[in-house]
Amino acid sequence: MAFIVSPSFPVDRSDFHAAWNALQTHYEQTKNHTLQQLFADDPQRFQNFSRRFDGFLVDFSKNHLTSETLTRLLDLARAAGLETAREMLFTGGRINWTENTAALHVALRNRSGNPIEFNGQDVMPEVNAVLAKMQTFAENLRSGALTSTSGRKIRTVVHIGIGGSYLGPKMMIEALAPYTLPDAPEVRFLANIDGAEFVTCTRDLDPQETLFVVATKSFSTPETIINARTAWQWVHQAVSNETDVARHFVAVTANRAAAEAFGILPEAIFPIWEWLVGRYSWASAMSLPVVCRIGFAPFIQALEGAHAMDRHFLETPLEDNLPVLLAMISVLYNNFFDVQTHLVLPYSYHLRHFPAYYQQCEMESNGKSTLRDNTTTDHHTAQIIWGESGTNGQHSFFQLLHQGTRSFTADFIGLINPHHPLDTHHFELIANCFAQTEALMEGRNADEVRSKLLTAGMDPAVIEAILPQRVFNGNHPSNTLLVDRLTPYALGGLIALYEMKTFVQGVLWGVNSFDQWGVELGKELVKGIHAEQQALLAGEAADGGGRNPSTRGLLAHFAARYARPA
Repeated sequence: MAFIVSPSFPVDRSDFHAAWNALQTHYEQTKNHTLQQLFADDPQRFQNFSRRFDGFLVDFSKNHLTSETLTRLLDLARAAGLETAREMLFTGGRINWTENTAALHVALRNRSGNPIEFNGQDVMPEVNAVLAKMQTFAENLRSGALTSTSGRKIRTVVHIGIGGSYLGPKMMIEALAPYTLPDAPEVRFLANIDGAEFVTCTRDLDPQETLFVVATKSFSTPETIINARTAWQWVHQAVSNETDVARHFVAVTANRAAAEAFGILPEAIFPIWEWLVGRYSWASAMSLPVVCRIGFAPFIQALEGAHAMDRHFLETPLEDNLPVLLAMISVLYNNFFDVQTHLVLPYSYHLRHFPAYYQQCEMESNGKSTLRDNTTTDHHTAQIIWGESGTNGQHSFFQLLHQGTRSFTADFIGLINPHHPLDTHHFELIANCFAQTEALMEGRNADEVRSKLLTAGMDPAVIEAILPQRVFNGNHPSNTLLVDRLTPYALGGLIALYEMKTFVQGVLWGVNSFDQWGVELGKELVKGIHAEQQALLAGEAADGGGRNPSTRGLLAHFAARYARPA
């Protein structure tokens, strides 16, 4: 494979530095403006700093920015080559330059009927063929036309994957739970290599009514392969014939030969492609369990929602472009305000796994320190992404947000129309969402605290003694995203919004958002450590191989105290 040091979209360094310096100057002039001041200065601030698209409202008015800030940010985006990089992404350019390939996840949800080419070949016929195969497989599974070796209906699908092969489908299953079909199998997920997860996942299952989906692009991911081998042995205890065992397995992979060598039947392999990055693979056969659970038509609606957001990102001027605006706001905080942590706070039970999904999307994509020219960055790249569903987080870590010493930014995600009829619950939930963004922004000063406590009848001397404890500084920024209803279409749009935001950030920071070399080092070291571990357990001398004393000590302690299960 040829190694490409830099991608083919040029950046004029002088233009970029000029735009960066202009933004830096503007930041120095405005950094002490409070959010309260900004709202006082502009009664139309909500209208001026919010955008709507296709059932989404994005309110970014509670941020430390003015119209000039926005202009400076978008000037920086243009100077960074964003528009050229965006075109490359959608046309099969080798935007993943360290691996000399494209990142064509947009092809997976391309509903336009237009071709998308890579290496001079239209990839859409293969993409659509896999979609058709997913539809047929899922319908046969639900109807009972596809049965186990004993002729029994498959009642549970266990998806074995990790990282991008796992987080997307799991998040979608939870998010689209209201669309579960009555004849759908139960879907479980197995990711952790910890044997406790396998035991827990399969404890109450019947092997003859269980299907495993082995989801790994390379078909060499250690956690996935070890879990898959254990699953094979588990089925083999109930089904003696190897060929019959194989009927309980399908694979989603780019490595057909390895899947067949493992024992997967050729017709049970669902292909993905080298141009597909795992954390962007939810729209591929990685979501086969999703199609089994909710049906093919809703899954296509999710693709259509993502496609609509993709087209919005590609075609909409930067000033009104939702992924671009959210990305540039994050650049402002990350690189000028030096805010290192960002929260994703969905006020939706069904979106409770969305923060974990986006955590991988941004941190694995942009957690880099080497730039396009192979120099080391002198600026921060990805923020630390974390979060929890509301209102749970309010009773967990919100104390730190309101009165702690750390800086942060946050996205609050709310649904206008729920899938359930419990209005009292929903009104209270959304009221909490709005109240938290208001409290973070406005805070409560000493005079307001004093007045409130006097009105409540508290003794003035007591008030003065505790007054500092009741003060909230406020001035904490946040975005609020409101979605009309969490339909499959809306979910696809939400995922694509955050994916494209991540891409824009990577362009601005000068990193490759589509490789993940940092993930590989630990995997490499595991092999040597595992060999030493086994030698020690066998009572043999282990060559530390120059390993540090801490790791050697840990290995020795483990080997000395490990008691094999009976």
